[in-house]
Amino acid sequence: MDIEFLIKVFGAHFAIANPFANLPVFLSLTSGLPPSEVRKTALATTFYAGLMCVAVALAGLQILAFFGIGIDAFRLAGGIVILSIGLGMLEGRGALPQETHGTGAAVSSQDISFYPMAFPMIIGPGTISTLVVFLGQAKGEEQVLAFWVAMAVLVTLTGLVLLAAPMIGRHMSQKLRVIMTRLMGMILAAIAVEMIADGMKTLLPGLA
Repeated sequence: MDIEFLIKVFGAHFAIANPFANLPVFLSLTSGLPPSEVRKTALATTFYAGLMCVAVALAGLQILAFFGIGIDAFRLAGGIVILSIGLGMLEGRGALPQETHGTGAAVSSQDISFYPMAFPMIIGPGTISTLVVFLGQAKGEEQVLAFWVAMAVLVTLTGLVLLAAPMIGRHMSQKLRVIMTRLMGMILAAIAVEMIADGMKTLLPGLA
């Protein structure tokens, strides 16, 4: 298995779908619910997020082919989208395309587990773009395996974080959340620049 590719894929997706960054919204939307309902919501959200990852990864390239879009053009467009997300995080605006700001009112697990938690907060435009691009970049069985392992680790980590959300929320200061957001933004911006450069070199070989 290609460990370097695994780390790259996981880092990009973690920066966008960062479960820690989504904790405040999850805690707000589940406020007032009994612990059993919070756990059900966390598990349902994890299931839907994993299901969407598989669906997008398996069907993404076919959808692009149907519309006649090349992977390099999508890599360039996806890099621009991801770069905007990273810059927003660096400026303290958060991963805007991934977030849906709730009212904080308590709702049932069926109301929030798919929307807005799984989509678009965890699996949003940035995540979808990155899924399609990285799977398209995967060469050989080792990198394909690394891609799916990275996705499995990310979904599992998301589930664990959401299950522990009440406890984690009590120990995460606002300063720590800001530092984490800035760091993830810088990592995301660097990955996006590389994606844009790779797409440009293929589409415009004279720039290589």
